[in-house]
Amino acid sequence: MLMELSIQDFAIIDKISITFSDGLTVLTGETGAGKSIIIDAVQLLAGGRGSVEYVRHGTKKAEIEGLFSIDDADHTIYRIGKDYGIDISDEMVVLNRAITSNGKSICRVNGKLVTLAILKEFGKTLIDIHSQHETQSLMDADNHIELLDLYDSTLITKTKEDYLYLYNQLANLKKRYKELSENEQEMAHRLDLLEFQLQELAQAELVPGEDEKLEEERSQLANFERIYNGLHDAYDALYGDQRGIEWLNRAQLALQDNSNYDSFISDKAEELSNHYFLIEELTFDIRNYIDTLQFDPQRLNEIEARLNEINRLKKKYGSSVNDIIEYMGKIEEEVEEITNKDSHLKKLEEQIRELEEDAYLEAKQLHDIRTKAAKALTSDIQKELNGLYLEKASFSVAFDTKVTGTHEIGVNNENIRLHKNGFDYVHFLISTNPGEPLKEISKTASGGELSRIMLALKKIFAKHQGVTSVIFDEVDTGVSGRVAQSIAEKIHQISSESQVLCITHLPQVAAMADTHKFILKSEKDKRATTKVSELSNSEKIEELSRMITGAELTETAIVHAKELLNLASKFKTRE
Repeated sequence: MLMELSIQDFAIIDKISITFSDGLTVLTGETGAGKSIIIDAVQLLAGGRGSVEYVRHGTKKAEIEGLFSIDDADHTIYRIGKDYGIDISDEMVVLNRAITSNGKSICRVNGKLVTLAILKEFGKTLIDIHSQHETQSLMDADNHIELLDLYDSTLITKTKEDYLYLYNQLANLKKRYKELSENEQEMAHRLDLLEFQLQELAQAELVPGEDEKLEEERSQLANFERIYNGLHDAYDALYGDQRGIEWLNRAQLALQDNSNYDSFISDKAEELSNHYFLIEELTFDIRNYIDTLQFDPQRLNEIEARLNEINRLKKKYGSSVNDIIEYMGKIEEEVEEITNKDSHLKKLEEQIRELEEDAYLEAKQLHDIRTKAAKALTSDIQKELNGLYLEKASFSVAFDTKVTGTHEIGVNNENIRLHKNGFDYVHFLISTNPGEPLKEISKTASGGELSRIMLALKKIFAKHQGVTSVIFDEVDTGVSGRVAQSIAEKIHQISSESQVLCITHLPQVAAMADTHKFILKSEKDKRATTKVSELSNSEKIEELSRMITGAELTETAIVHAKELLNLASKFKTRE
């Protein structure tokens, strides 16, 4: 869960630090006080799109930092941390993001600098933000199949991975088949280019690792004088009258003469004797190597010429001789393939047919799993909708194989076309009134109904998504009365699966809070700023009363606020 959030110089916020608890935390306050700004900050922390407009006027940067606790040892974030070399210890993760006044974004995870894409990858496993805007995504049928797959992810994930592997292989084969079978003129030009490259590389007669060996030999010849003088000086220092070897010999003889009188001297005499013979051998090796040294300026010129030729080829074909040889092998295969195009096309056709059959079988398995999941999801959503006073509503998951787009791969079997999700196109259908046919959600549901449908889905998916914090930003807009109470109860039920933070203007939702934070806009140094405070029980009653009546606080409103808190307490006891 999100344990602590620090925000500095962000929009109208100068500096605040908010501590959160588990369960349901509600944030209330007047319009414009900064409630949504706090959610914007959390969204940026999760990798959302930033803007220089967020930086408080007159400051150098806006900074947001969040401390999350992860009590699930199997949480996805541990795998992500391992993938990017980020240590996650003590079940804690710290996300940090700064936006400078010149528009640069600086991201860190547990103190390590990361890209925005990596921060987003961490963020999506920790935070799920649900806003009025996100409700509109429910109307986009392209998102429905992902929601269905999430519902039964345990079974679907592995099958989907197997299918995608085959699908990508099939796509590559289809692409190659198209390249070989179309545009004869372009293929002829391609063949001319490859044959020219192949001839150029063949004439070079490259040897694996040749560039590295030549560079080493060039270094030796170019520095011949330094190498020779260094070895010669070392040899002179060791061998000859009054040189190192002679003094070492004297030392070992001195110890050996007295080794019978002291065990320490005996041990050290033997040790020094071993070192003496090693150094003597090393001296002979130096001498022998000096004898092999020869400076050959002609050879140096040859090496320079050969390296120039290799470097010219590197600019065209690869960063090393080994890379160039590997490239040469690839173009040899391509030349052979183009030259014998007809036989290769026939072979590709056979491979495509086999892969189409295998991919279709995997897609069929995906379809069967989804069909079962759809029945279970329909039943679960129906129950949730009943609890949100949409008991007359009917929900269904529709499947079809309608082809849309241009990148699908055709399968002859039953004229079905494969795409990245198999051959299924999934649509959520709903009828909110009895006697009305099932239609697409976008053509049937009102704003208040959409909020309730999305809330039903969130209630179902909360335990499947694995996120530590679910955030609702005014999702209760457009509802009131008993519907508002049912939404409040549903949001609290979601908080039993994961921490929930909720911005609301409904007293029913606020009364259900385990923790109530009040957002207040005030003035400091003649500038607007935002403050956050946690309300006591008496302060909760006052705030609920204001939410019920508006600005004026009445006795009736206070009584009503106490009743709401009492009802909320009874509901929590029954859960």
